[in-house]
Amino acid sequence: MRTVAEVSAGGLVVDLLDGSAAVIGRLDRKGQLLWSLPKGHLEQGETPEQAAVREVGEETGIAGRVLGSLGTIDYWFVAENRRVHKTVHHYLMEAVGGELSDEDIEVTEVAWVSLADLDSLLAYADERRLVRRAAEVLTTISDAVEQEKPESA
Repeated sequence: MRTVAEVSAGGLVVDLLDGSAAVIGRLDRKGQLLWSLPKGHLEQGETPEQAAVREVGEETGIAGRVLGSLGTIDYWFVAENRRVHKTVHHYLMEAVGGELSDEDIEVTEVAWVSLADLDSLLAYADERRLVRRAAEVLTTISDAVEQEKPESA
């Protein structure tokens, strides 16, 4: 069996005003809806950050701006008589526009979900770990912004 490497990118796009994130639902082989973070393959000449922004836009309808890296997830699977080593780069993104949409053919549903609810919703443990890391980063950003605000007279 031939071994191949695939690289994808995606991320957690967050509405910083209400603390929710756009997630996607896809049907697995058994017809079960699995919620996950949007992601997809890099196109020729794209950086992982560019691919993440594009994929989030394509799969959720939401335009995002990268705030920072959440890390990578890598795993193995077998498909079409090949052994695939997949690496997925994930980014924390701020939602800057767009409208939630499930028009992408690969996506069954999309939803805004509270960051606090993602741990019980997301199907994959590695993605739940990244979301916990993102929540810590967002708390740090929020605390820094609060400290920079001038005191009221």
